[in-house]
Amino acid sequence: MKLKKKLVYVGLSADILHQGHINILKIANSYGDVIVGLLTDDAIASYKKLPYLDFKQRKIVLENMKYVKKVIPQRTLDYVDNLYTIKPDYVVHGDDWKHGIQKKTRDRVIKTLKKWSGKLIEPKYTKNISSTIIKNKISEFLSPDNRVSRLKRLINSKDIVRILESHNSLTGLIIENLKINKKNKDIEFDGMWSSSLTDSATKGKPDNSSVDFSSRLSSLSNMMEVTSKLLVFDADNGGQLEHLSFLVRSLERLGASAIIMEDKIGLKKNSLFKNQSDTKQDKPEIFAKKIKEICKSRKNKNFMVIARIESFIVGKGLNDALKRAEIYSKAGADAILIHSKEKTPSEIFSFSREFKKSKNFIPLVSVPSTYSKVYEKDLIKNGFKLVIYANQLLRAAYPAMQFTAQKILENSRAFEIEKKIIPIKEIINLIKND
Repeated sequence: MKLKKKLVYVGLSADILHQGHINILKIANSYGDVIVGLLTDDAIASYKKLPYLDFKQRKIVLENMKYVKKVIPQRTLDYVDNLYTIKPDYVVHGDDWKHGIQKKTRDRVIKTLKKWSGKLIEPKYTKNISSTIIKNKISEFLSPDNRVSRLKRLINSKDIVRILESHNSLTGLIIENLKINKKNKDIEFDGMWSSSLTDSATKGKPDNSSVDFSSRLSSLSNMMEVTSKLLVFDADNGGQLEHLSFLVRSLERLGASAIIMEDKIGLKKNSLFKNQSDTKQDKPEIFAKKIKEICKSRKNKNFMVIARIESFIVGKGLNDALKRAEIYSKAGADAILIHSKEKTPSEIFSFSREFKKSKNFIPLVSVPSTYSKVYEKDLIKNGFKLVIYANQLLRAAYPAMQFTAQKILENSRAFEIEKKIIPIKEIINLIKND
């Protein structure tokens, strides 16, 4: 009688397979039939960057490896649910998880395995090789097409996608490199916002579309050249319908993930001005034609068109905003940015409560410039999937530069300001010099 083979469980992200993964799977296979618990996109995005390959693509690769018997989804970082389902004889994992973010996961695996006398096997971690190292190298040669798709995948995988305004290549690098550890999770911005307001301000021009798209795309090209994170483009009202297809193609070539268009017409007036009496909204049916034109023009189906509704800004209220959201969603919009200049998020939350009841509901976008006290967790509870911090870096930079210039004038030298500004060395090291 043939003895039943023992079951071996291996938890993997397996975004980019390398010799370390092969080593683990080979060792696991020597103990019995290998079941891989493949982390879903959601599980991976909960603690680090979204994988290049989505779950289905990674699953196909692993299912075709000779060391693997079966692949099942692991929906969280925690192994316990899958372990209770399978009750494996062994779990195999590299010894690198004895410390750091995965230590608690390891402790729970050991505790769970004891319930049926299972064992944890920990081969020595393969040094100087990891998916993260490989991905950092790949990001230097990242294709625009991969970058275009990033936002839609993140929206499908994360509770909320976090975007910060970038008005030049230097701010792009800040967003690219900044990462903090909070409650054993790496927290970072997912991408950049190319704002017409901050683009205009840095060029010394008013925010009324006086900086044309050609000029903005030129600046954008420089920023995209030195960064790898996704970018969302602020297109004001999109300009002429007949010109939209050319703008979309240019954005896709550069690697932008989305275009945001507002439903206003005439000479642009920034939505945060108090007096909006002379501001007019486009007819929703006409604005819907712009949405359809973008959908028709885009080459990559993952390039997103986000419709920005200005009903609250111009005083038309909730019902008008909901009516427009229905029309824009049916026209093909991938998300709705509901804009407000109130000091609290009550207006946008009233919109989200009603719009969530619609069969045409699509993800919501928030720009908390005036209601900055709102926490991301509250946006999540109210159905928002994307938050854009739209102007904070420029607002921080301007007073700092003005203060520095003033102190140099007052003291007729730069010494007094040196301790309040970063060393030149730090700026030099921010820029790669390979």
